[in-house]
Amino acid sequence: MPRSSFAIDVPESLVARARAGGQDAFEQLYRRFERPVFTLALRICGDREAASEVLQDTMLKLFHHLPDFRGDSPFWGWLRQIAVNEALLRLRRQKRLVAEIAVDEDDLPEDHGLPPPAAADAALLQRALESLPASTHSVLWLYHAEGYTHDEIATLMQRTPSFSKSQLSRGTRRLRALLQIEEPAHA
Repeated sequence: MPRSSFAIDVPESLVARARAGGQDAFEQLYRRFERPVFTLALRICGDREAASEVLQDTMLKLFHHLPDFRGDSPFWGWLRQIAVNEALLRLRRQKRLVAEIAVDEDDLPEDHGLPPPAAADAALLQRALESLPASTHSVLWLYHAEGYTHDEIATLMQRTPSFSKSQLSRGTRRLRALLQIEEPAHA
C-alpha cells in the first residue's frame, strides 16, 4: 500500500476499542478522520457533494470492516485506501472517468516533473485542476500528492499504466497552459 505524505497517527488502543465495538471509540475515529477523508475525496472527485457521499460511504465501510483491520499497516493507510476506492467508484458510476484529455500530438514525451510551481496562488491552481476531466484530475492527485505509481493508479482506475502516464503528462501540460507557465526546455 503506498504511503501518503499525509500520515495521521492514531493510538492503537483507540482502534482496538473501536474494533471491540466501542461506540465512543468509533465516534472518535470518525471525528479524527472526517476531514482528511473528505479532503481526499474532494481532491479526487472535484465536487463537494460527491466528496460528502464518499465520506459517508467510507465511514460506513469503516464501521462494517473495522474488525478486518489486522494492524499490520498504518490505520490511516488502510482507511485512505478505502476512501480512494470509494471516490474512484463514485466517478466510475457517474461515468466521469470516461473523459480524458485528448491531444492531437503523437508520442508525447513522458512528463515526470513536479506539478507547475503555483503554490503562490493555490486558488488559481485549484480552479485549473477543477477544469480538467475527472480522470486526469484524479491521476494528477494520486500520483503527485498520494504517491501512487502508474501501475497502482491503473489498477485502481481499471485502466492501463500507459493511460496513467499519458493523463499525467497531458494533465501537467494542460495545467501549465492554464497557469501560463512555460514548458521546461528538453535537452
